[in-house]
Amino acid sequence: MATHQNGRAAACENDDEAAAPVRWQFARAKEGALAATGDKLSIRAVRYRISASVDERGPRPVLPLAHGDPSVFPAYRTAAEAEDAVAAALRSGDFNCYPGGVGLPAARRAVAEHLSHELPYKLSADDIFLTAGGTQAIEVVITVLAQPGTNILLPKPGYPNYEARAAFNNLEVRHFDLIPERGWEIDVDSLESIADHNTTAIVIINPNNPCGSVYTYEHLSKVAEVARKLGILVIADEVYGNLVFGSSPFIPMGVFGHVAPVLTIGSLSKRWIVPGWRLGWVAVCDPNKILQGTKIIRSITNFLNVSTDPATFIQGALPHILEDTREEFFKRIINLLAETSEICYREIKDIKFITCPHKPEGSMFVMVKLNLYLLEGIDDDIDFCCKLAKEESVILCPGSVLGMENWVRITFAIDSSSLLDGLERIKSFCQRHKKKNLLNGF
Repeated sequence: MATHQNGRAAACENDDEAAAPVRWQFARAKEGALAATGDKLSIRAVRYRISASVDERGPRPVLPLAHGDPSVFPAYRTAAEAEDAVAAALRSGDFNCYPGGVGLPAARRAVAEHLSHELPYKLSADDIFLTAGGTQAIEVVITVLAQPGTNILLPKPGYPNYEARAAFNNLEVRHFDLIPERGWEIDVDSLESIADHNTTAIVIINPNNPCGSVYTYEHLSKVAEVARKLGILVIADEVYGNLVFGSSPFIPMGVFGHVAPVLTIGSLSKRWIVPGWRLGWVAVCDPNKILQGTKIIRSITNFLNVSTDPATFIQGALPHILEDTREEFFKRIINLLAETSEICYREIKDIKFITCPHKPEGSMFVMVKLNLYLLEGIDDDIDFCCKLAKEESVILCPGSVLGMENWVRITFAIDSSSLLDGLERIKSFCQRHKKKNLLNGF
């Protein structure tokens, strides 16, 4: 009997212990940057939120005017030479292995030769680091530069992955403005006032996402001179490189590598219309070898050695993709974007409730201001996009995720008939939500 009672007492004690709340040590993850701000700094997360507003029972197709991936449209299909190169690499059986952390030597040499055509000096394979798309290129560069107490200069509006990566790495962000009235030029005069001795780099996106602007040689030269004066490097995001169709040609920032060191971010994704292939690079454009002494190059190598790699067979195909793709393919894509950008700008001017301050000259996007004072029942840019998705099945990117509240980003990288349909739906939506006391001209 005593043994039985002792057993019951022990069981009660165990029950009390089991009932006591456990203090899980991993619960502090909710205080981290990913939990706190990750979904606010991601175009993908915001796009999914807006897409959830679409009425799936609606009779019309959903029109994706939010992101730059026209690969689903037949007119934008990638070059046959690129597809053949990937197929040949797969069938060869030579690229089923792990690649080196920084990329296959032949692929690195091919990128170096490809980029050197537009530079006043030659890059070598050692200057090229292959990444899983431009996204990983951003990750590696920001992570390497994020030392305690440092800050980085980012454009506003800009591409939110930079801000997200900075937040995850406790790197302070300081914004400089892009000026709509001057074709979204960088406010160069403000750079010195927002930088200090802890500033490590400035990010330049050219051709620009989200604004569609293309910077001139003279403008980029001024940026390089300011970077030299401040003693900072330039991160040149050229993922949309050569996708230009206005009066300004594409000038790689690496042209000014002798003035200030440049880390160029590029990829196959946009120019070849293959974002799903996940092949990007970081190119060190530093003919004076300044970065060698700072161990930034070694840090990039060390990061990639413990990170994921772009698919080996895509790397194996890369030399043939870069060398064999015919100029006719690039001309076709440029002509398509020139045509649809013209349609986009023309039709937006006919919608009185939104304003486009500058005709796009490059990339795949245009920034448009919402004239909310003309609209009723619309709180802000996110509310505008959610209600537009619900009522018209059109998906736009709200400007707040890009740093510009009450603006939206529209892509024109879509077939012309779908673009016209989408813009007509936007016009109908605005007419339906216009304030009741407006004159008939609206």
